Amino acid sequence: MGKLYVVGTPIGNLGDMTFRAVETLKNVDFICAEDTRVTLKLLNHFEIKKQLICYQEHNAAKAGEQILARLIGGENAAIVTDAGMPCISDPGEKLVKLCAENDIKVEVVPGPSAVISALAISGLNTSRFRFEGFLSVNKRQRFDHLAQVRDAEETLIFYEAPHKLHKTLRDMLDYFGDRRISLCRELTKLHEEVIRTTLSQALEMYPDNKTAKGEFVLVIEGAAPEDTEEADTIEKAYEQVKALVEKGVRGTDACREIAKSTGFSKGELYAMLVEDNSR
Repeated sequence: MGKLYVVGTPIGNLGDMTFRAVETLKNVDFICAEDTRVTLKLLNHFEIKKQLICYQEHNAAKAGEQILARLIGGENAAIVTDAGMPCISDPGEKLVKLCAENDIKVEVVPGPSAVISALAISGLNTSRFRFEGFLSVNKRQRFDHLAQVRDAEETLIFYEAPHKLHKTLRDMLDYFGDRRISLCRELTKLHEEVIRTTLSQALEMYPDNKTAKGEFVLVIEGAAPEDTEEADTIEKAYEQVKALVEKGVRGTDACREIAKSTGFSKGELYAMLVEDNSR
């Protein structure tokens, strides 16, 4: 029975590649990569010649079974992602799960992580945090996600692409209010930048989807303890609906989210909103 190595790779600076990671990639029988072209550049830099197997979201089922068969046959493999730690918001988690289900040993070779790196230099609370990955482009799923973490007191960490940054900042301001945020851009690269500001000021800095450049990690202040007070009457729940609507959230979306978090009827909340608006 072979072994799967989960190998962290640099998130921008090749100098962050560890000796152990290089030795592991040299010694395995083959390497599973998200984008073989990106990984090939890394391997060439360190003069590593190994067979590359494409392992992505769209082929995870088929490729996973092929990889599993080779591991059962006694070969050792490594899995890497384009940058950072594989299996974090990454299809590699499916391969690790497959190995666990088949009693194949999995060993981690840790490396750089954009999540932890951004948190460490954010200037925000690092004792408790939640990594939330990317927000969905689907509007309803996106709002559901923001509503679920709105009252979390832990520091929140999201990934975001530059062309979607403006919309994300706007939606976060609507749902979270004007909290502190650290925008960590191009971590470990030549133009690394950390902007410590507020959501409203960040929105002014990036007024459209054309001004941002580079990949971002967004580290956002958690909710204040008083923000988590539960609504014990429908009137209090309705006050939360109005607060969301005042921030720009659509009435139906606000009623749905508050109904979900409080247990009160969405229909009753919406009826109160309609009646209020008709006055």
